[in-house]
Amino acid sequence: MNKARVLFISQEIVPYLKDTPMGHITRYLPQGIQEKGKEIRTFMPKYGHINERRNQLHEVIRLSGMNIIIDDTDRPLIIKVASIQQARMQVYFIDNEDYFLRKFQFCDKAGKFYKDNDERAIFFSRGVLETVKKLGWNPDIINCHGWMASIIPLYVKRAFKDNPVFSDSKIVVSLYDDDFDAKFAKNIGSKIKLPGITEKDLKNYKKGSYDGLIRGALDFADGAVIASEKVNPEILAYLDEIKIPVLPLQSEENYIDAHNDFFDKILGTTVS
Repeated sequence: MNKARVLFISQEIVPYLKDTPMGHITRYLPQGIQEKGKEIRTFMPKYGHINERRNQLHEVIRLSGMNIIIDDTDRPLIIKVASIQQARMQVYFIDNEDYFLRKFQFCDKAGKFYKDNDERAIFFSRGVLETVKKLGWNPDIINCHGWMASIIPLYVKRAFKDNPVFSDSKIVVSLYDDDFDAKFAKNIGSKIKLPGITEKDLKNYKKGSYDGLIRGALDFADGAVIASEKVNPEILAYLDEIKIPVLPLQSEENYIDAHNDFFDKILGTTVS
């Protein structure tokens, strides 16, 4: 039996950014799932304040070079990679100078939410999927962490659904307390839209809010994980409405085993 493949997509991973609950989980969960016998790939954005020299990032020329068009503007996709030696795992980074060459993650020095954070999330999502296509690596499970990865489920289940790399992929969305109050521009729907995506598919995303992004992700998810004690109550209420399998919040000691079993459940298998 072939090993199950799990694609982890996160907006932050330690040690590349400061230690947060999300960054901690997405550092150790992929390692743990790999040690359980599954294959993994892991992606995050290459924010400008990540020290490339200290973390030994280098560009993967064979994967870079594609351009991604958002709102009629063409921008080059740059792929970088680094290794976490003690975990025997690689992390791929999605980069573009216009979107990610900044000193801060989501807000400027004055604490103001970047106006183009919607486009950054779109570029990140499309960049991950195009890179996985180039790798020719078919994921069985795609596990999304954070609002920056919230458009992935829509793209996989609609725009990329006929691509053999993603046609059988199951989506698991991990929920955190990474809320923000800012609103995106009213044309976020048209920026996200690709062939295969309808206006109905975009109904939650078009709200242009954190709540809308996460609801949109859950609309196209096969399962969800409660990864924080303080997930937005409105998101939890929506999760109850849509009736998909849910992994409750787990302890530090148990979360890797619990995720492994949950992924197997989503795949309809009892062994990996």
